[in-house]
Amino acid sequence: MFGELSKVSLREVWPHEASNFTPWLAENIEELGKSLGMDLELIEQEASVGDFSLDILAKDLGSSKSVIIENQLTQTDHDHLGKLLTYAAGFDASIVIWVSESIREEHRQAMDWLNQRTDNETSFFGVVVEVIKIDDSKPAFNFKLVASPNEWQKNKKRQTQRASVSTKAEKYQNYFQGLIDTLRDTHKFTSAKAGQPQNWYSFSSGVSGLTYGANFSQGGKARTELYIDLGDQEKNKYVFDQLHSQKEQIETELGEQVSWERLDNKRASRLALYTNGAIDDSDSDLERIKNWHIEKLLKIKLSLGNKIGSLVKSATSI
Repeated sequence: MFGELSKVSLREVWPHEASNFTPWLAENIEELGKSLGMDLELIEQEASVGDFSLDILAKDLGSSKSVIIENQLTQTDHDHLGKLLTYAAGFDASIVIWVSESIREEHRQAMDWLNQRTDNETSFFGVVVEVIKIDDSKPAFNFKLVASPNEWQKNKKRQTQRASVSTKAEKYQNYFQGLIDTLRDTHKFTSAKAGQPQNWYSFSSGVSGLTYGANFSQGGKARTELYIDLGDQEKNKYVFDQLHSQKEQIETELGEQVSWERLDNKRASRLALYTNGAIDDSDSDLERIKNWHIEKLLKIKLSLGNKIGSLVKSATSI
């Protein structure tokens, strides 16, 4: 026997867009990211652009690109399209996301046109949010992607730009593509889908301002880290010191010594693990490094994941 699937009006769940829906979306930004294949981190709600206010400013952790999100509880309209472009220019955004109850065909075509005409560094997404229930069950939300970059068109642009991308950058991109694919598909560690031509990749920890990272650092070393940057040096050092006070327990859980890098001359701090390795190593060595990155990322998350949330909350009172 099957129940009856029905849609719930968004206004029944979120009566007011600014005071109900936008805060809820900010709190559930990771779920929105999953629908797009990104690890999104909240930066600010109601971010000012001149006399206007953007609903949500965020960051794609994998690429460190700026993300703007404009949302509405109704069908898309010209007014919000104009705002979206204004905010994109104001924040020099690389990723533009329009979340709404439904997207008019004319506006879907407009986003397709923008994706085709802009460069490879700019992407426009249209996302429909729906609330559904079965019979008298609790309602459940769902993000449905209805407009996104045309990958074939983007790939054509990548091919024409390939000459400007260094061989080392391609190696980094290929390495991190393999890393995130395994972390996503096998371990459900991330929602990210696209490797980047850079020597690092950051992943959401579930706590804004703290990220897990896989890097290639100087001196022929690969690094796995918890990176602490709440935007304030005093708060960062507080979180670091609180973790350092649990040094013995953390290192026992990880099964090895940690490099405790307070970085007193910098705003951020980090906890790091190292192994020998460089992007120019052989394929077999890179496979070893990839497996090492995966193992250490999973261990760091298991050890620190239940500690960092409470520490960040206590740091906000400083």
